[in-house]
Amino acid sequence: MENLVGKKFVASFSGGKDSTLSLYRAINAGLVPAGLITTYNVDSKRTWFHGTSEVLLGKVAESLGIPLNFIRTIGDEYTDNFEKALLEAKENGVEVCVFGDIDLQVHFDWCEERCENTGMIAYFPLKHEDRKSVVYDFIDSGFSTIITIVDTTRVSDEFLGKTLTREVVDAIEAAGADICGENGEYHTFVYDGPLFKNKIDFTIKERLTQDKYALLHIDVQ
Repeated sequence: MENLVGKKFVASFSGGKDSTLSLYRAINAGLVPAGLITTYNVDSKRTWFHGTSEVLLGKVAESLGIPLNFIRTIGDEYTDNFEKALLEAKENGVEVCVFGDIDLQVHFDWCEERCENTGMIAYFPLKHEDRKSVVYDFIDSGFSTIITIVDTTRVSDEFLGKTLTREVVDAIEAAGADICGENGEYHTFVYDGPLFKNKIDFTIKERLTQDKYALLHIDVQ
């Protein structure tokens, strides 16, 4: 870590708990935030995987005080466009990209390859940490978070819309799912916490089902 202190970084940022905790740890470790990069699905008009609206995530970036760059892409161009965003960041003096992955090797490989191809350093603040300790640390750090997506084949839709607490994640684990949702069991939206200048106000627009997923569409009020 000593060789990264003081270096400028961009964070691969979804607005969920793991990317937020990684951002938090990177800043606390002495790295300098230069930007957030978020992949945006031009077909669904929401962020990839977490399904957050552009306006809502923009409010988060504003509260964090860190510039946000949307990587607008379709699936076939996802990898190439991600690398283009890293190259743009590098031109502005950024040397590190921070990722929120914990222990899935396929995720590490993809992120490291993107950074190797662009001359960036891949940094994983949560790498190989016990999943329970990760989610507990996130909660105990004081972040406020809502569950916005659940994979109903692995997690009951009764958890949709719940605030993330130790009791809630313990119940998820007791039901047989991963406590941290690292395998996609659930996704979250972080709207307040130690990095935020102000709480993000949002409203629930609709609750719906797409294939095996139960989703909560939230947006600015």
